Amino acid sequence: MDLQDQLKNLFPDHVSESTEETSETKDDDLWLQDDPIICKYEKRKGKPITILEGYTGADSDFKQLAKELKTTLGVGGSFKNDTIIIQGDYRDQIMTILKDKGFSVKRVGG
Repeated sequence: MDLQDQLKNLFPDHVSESTEETSETKDDDLWLQDDPIICKYEKRKGKPITILEGYTGADSDFKQLAKELKTTLGVGGSFKNDTIIIQGDYRDQIMTILKDKGFSVKRVGG
């Protein structure tokens, strides 16, 4: 006799609810824009960085995208003033990740 049978014996009038879990992925909730996201390369204090700017959606979506990019690439970075700053030159990898998500990306510089 399992737990469900024991509960039915204790509470015969109870109607059990189906506990179906809906799997909603947060990746699909990002707002896709028509204008391209600009991916550019700079050197600050002699160290290379990749800068992403031009996203016109919500800040929380852009922060989520920054966190996802940093974890998939395994690098550091930050989100400041509506731009994502990734440490290192990862333009090619970032552009492929964003294109797979459905964004249009424009490469600027070098």
